[in-house]
Amino acid sequence: MEYKIREIEKRDNKQVENVIRTCLIEFGGNHEGLAWSDPDLGRFSEVYNKKGYKYWVVVDENENVVGGCGIGKLEGTDDVCELQKMYCLKDARGTGISHELMGLALAYAKKYYKRCYIETLSNMIEANKFYKKYGFIKLDGPLVKTEHYACDVWYVREL
Repeated sequence: MEYKIREIEKRDNKQVENVIRTCLIEFGGNHEGLAWSDPDLGRFSEVYNKKGYKYWVVVDENENVVGGCGIGKLEGTDDVCELQKMYCLKDARGTGISHELMGLALAYAKKYYKRCYIETLSNMIEANKFYKKYGFIKLDGPLVKTEHYACDVWYVREL
């Protein structure tokens, strides 16, 4: 299967929401305190449509969304962004497309921010290994209080 990455469009909103919900169910994250209850989940094309914010989708040959990743300001900080809603369906994992997504996201983030932050779950073992591979350093707790209070692993990386 061939995948490509492009910026999110309005027509992708529902598919992105479905990808995220599917992945959260897979890892037991279908509850409050995680992206599951994010009020912006179905409207990323609007949310990520301003300076310092961007969301990319991974699509297959039929333009079906199979993954995505965003960069947005970490509220409560001046120069820190957050790698947000990085999810890929099982079939897209291990194809190298996540490395392309991460490269795009970090290159974009570097234009606007000094550090990049991630909140995630400890049972997403491969994702945690992936973040460490990209130089993210594990923290003892969150940088700031966010609506994702159920996350139990936090990382930060200089840009």
